[in-house]
Amino acid sequence: MASLGLVNIGALATGVLAAPRLAAETILIEHGRIAALGAAAATGAAAADVVVDCRGTTVIPGLIDSHCHVVLGDYTPRQKTVDFLDSYVHGGITSVVSAGEGVHAPGRPHDAVASKALAIAAAKCFEHFHPNGMKVNAGSVVLEPGLGDADFAEMARHGVRHAKYGFGGYAHPKDGEPEVRRAQKHGLCVMSHSGGNSIPGSSPISHEVLLHLRPDVCGHVNGGTTSLDEAGLDALIRQTDMTLQLVQAGNLRSALYILKRARDEGALGRVCVGSDTPTGTGVMPLGVLKSVCELASLGDLPPAEAIALATGNNARAFRLTTVTGTIAVGAPADLIVCDAPAASLAKGALDAIARGDIPGISCVVIDGEVRVGRSRNTPLAKRLAGVTGAAVAGAGH
Repeated sequence: MASLGLVNIGALATGVLAAPRLAAETILIEHGRIAALGAAAATGAAAADVVVDCRGTTVIPGLIDSHCHVVLGDYTPRQKTVDFLDSYVHGGITSVVSAGEGVHAPGRPHDAVASKALAIAAAKCFEHFHPNGMKVNAGSVVLEPGLGDADFAEMARHGVRHAKYGFGGYAHPKDGEPEVRRAQKHGLCVMSHSGGNSIPGSSPISHEVLLHLRPDVCGHVNGGTTSLDEAGLDALIRQTDMTLQLVQAGNLRSALYILKRARDEGALGRVCVGSDTPTGTGVMPLGVLKSVCELASLGDLPPAEAIALATGNNARAFRLTTVTGTIAVGAPADLIVCDAPAASLAKGALDAIARGDIPGISCVVIDGEVRVGRSRNTPLAKRLAGVTGAAVAGAGH
């Protein structure tokens, strides 16, 4: 595999909430992983097989969309859109986590056998299918009555790592607690729907139900699309240790409230970001990046910390094995080179995010391979990275 060097980096966000910035002008990547940073990388990066000249711009970890409605293949039935995952890479999203293939699958079966089969099939399909290099963490089983220990053990053996609650055939939302516990017992990370009904057949889930279910992740806690009330949100923040997922397709006012309360309670490490798309809200390649800008500019959150919510926090909360969401030696090399958009008053990408301006992406790297040059979806960056040693559509133009 070709080595890759990033040189002339102007600013670097690590994706680590506790240490969100790092002074490093170079990154050396070998065998798809970060081999060295800063001075230790300088000589090797400049002599790498492929060199990305960042020209003083910003490098951040590849964004992770922790709430993406994949089904099978690079197609979304609800929006009737082809190649949407490929397009999300142009929005800086290098990894997605499925929110349950059965939720938007044609016919939407509700029996335990079909739910298990869909999860296993999706996990195995996306193990080998990477649209534009994207890592799709698929095979999220929609919990249904009747799924037993043997079913969860079988799914775990076949690569199913996540479960979704809130769309199964339960008479009352609290009735799914046994399946939630079985899924957790077998090592699956369980994300529960929260708030009002999102599609026909789904159940509203209140904070009282969530306190009973105790999932690992409270999905779209700011609404998918209707948020919980503020007293309920306070209870979840104070009385649980579950991850609180903020989504672009939810309620922005609620997201800002949750962000403030989580910071007040020292719980920012439990906050993560997803898009909750494609849904009725649409296909949003810039959904995660837009949320990062909103949380930073309206929530008074330092831009590098906002990035950490959409990268390192996501990887940790969803126990991702192929991505860390961080820029560190040994981490998979999933990186974004970006700058302030051409018309912005900002001087760099982080300053642009603080102002609420979506940065312009000029290079996307996944597992050490340049997958995208100039993004077709973001605004034009003030300064475009140059790539030598590899043919990349739009790179350096």
